[in-house]
Amino acid sequence: MLLPRDAAALKSDVSMTPIVYPLRQVLEVKQRRVENAERVVKQKKELLEKEEQKLKEREQERDKVKHHYDDKLKQLREEMDHESTSPKLQQMKIYIKTVDEKLKVEEKKVKDQQETVKIAQKNLDQAKEDLWIKRQEVDKLHTHRKDWEKERRKEQEIIEGREQDELGSIIFISRHRRSK
Repeated sequence: MLLPRDAAALKSDVSMTPIVYPLRQVLEVKQRRVENAERVVKQKKELLEKEEQKLKEREQERDKVKHHYDDKLKQLREEMDHESTSPKLQQMKIYIKTVDEKLKVEEKKVKDQQETVKIAQKNLDQAKEDLWIKRQEVDKLHTHRKDWEKERRKEQEIIEGREQDELGSIIFISRHRRSK
């Protein structure tokens, strides 16, 4: 038969047991994955910004060559209006073709860089989506943890209630026996 001091010892053992979430390690792993995904998003964002900066530089280079081409074309037209010598016109036409080829090269660089920016943007979008999914997983586990802890507290209260009832019965019986 349990004595009151035994019941009190039993009660203190049960209530002192810490509640440990069984999926704690899974939650920690998923939180680390979220942190890693956040770092990846940050890196992808920085890469996109660098690629956009390169695109701006390429566009400026192209615009510079295009402006030079336009100036030389205008100069050629002026020379034609003034009826310059044929060798000078030929030389100017050859130079304009060279500048035109350089302009085409610069246009290709701009298009290539635009493709690189698009790829970097897609990579960033994918990383953001991955981060969102991982955050959802962590949120689900947090919700599960809260529900699990509520359930554990309810179970703990039921156990403690039973122990209190048992303790009360033991005390009542022991007092009742003493009074007889």
